[in-house]
Amino acid sequence: MLEIGGAPGAAARAVAAIVGPSGYVLVVDRSAKGIALTEKNCSAEIERGTIGVHRAGVEHLELPRSEPRFDIAFACRVGVLDGRHPRQYADALTRLRNATVPGARLYVDTGAPLNIIELHP
Repeated sequence: MLEIGGAPGAAARAVAAIVGPSGYVLVVDRSAKGIALTEKNCSAEIERGTIGVHRAGVEHLELPRSEPRFDIAFACRVGVLDGRHPRQYADALTRLRNATVPGARLYVDTGAPLNIIELHP
């Protein structure tokens, strides 16, 4: 699972607990402070390999080749994806398509409603 704007790691920890040791959550956040907080808050999960972190804005996301491609992506109140920064939206979707497998969906929480975006229509 790919979480966009995931600092300080609360949602990632909850998801990692649900998917268990065979799952993996990558937290992507543009903030160095946010990544540091996520690393601190999720240190046990990072050590176990169930959570990883990557610093980038979603519109600039480029995963290393060694990183798996993801089945699901989600974001909670991320301006690039919820309409507050519309000029970067197309770039963000392109980057998310490159980071996910065919059939993947993006779930964007904007408060209400939950938007579901088919990344590979």
